[in-house]
Amino acid sequence: MNTPITHTLSELCLLADLPARTVRYYVQIGLVDRPEGETRAARYGARHLEQLLLIKKWTAAGLSLDRIRELLHGAEAAPPPRPRQPGSVEVCSHILIADGIELVIEPGRAGLSPERLRQFLAGALALHAQITEAGQPTEGDSA
Repeated sequence: MNTPITHTLSELCLLADLPARTVRYYVQIGLVDRPEGETRAARYGARHLEQLLLIKKWTAAGLSLDRIRELLHGAEAAPPPRPRQPGSVEVCSHILIADGIELVIEPGRAGLSPERLRQFLAGALALHAQITEAGQPTEGDSA
């Protein structure tokens, strides 16, 4: 069984490009889930990073923390995406489908939840397998 990857506060801050003080504040006001454990033993996972990146995106779009709280708790009408700026930082998933085939996805811009991203990946892998199997010669075919 795979154990989920967790991060210390300093590792999380590096990944999200945010100061520790800001992350602690977001946890304190309930924008970000509390970590597993306390003080130096606190561990943060993918969900925490996702929350921080959403908050960062929405604050850059000019939304208030109150509006961000509403969006994080399921309110409708996410803000329109801002145009990408040179030098901006994004966290993308690089998924190897097969040798020579790599899929790059920025889930936030693509509007994919973690579950939808897993579904998309499963579909892409299944499609590749289907195409690969269709291209294989059968016993009666000549090479």
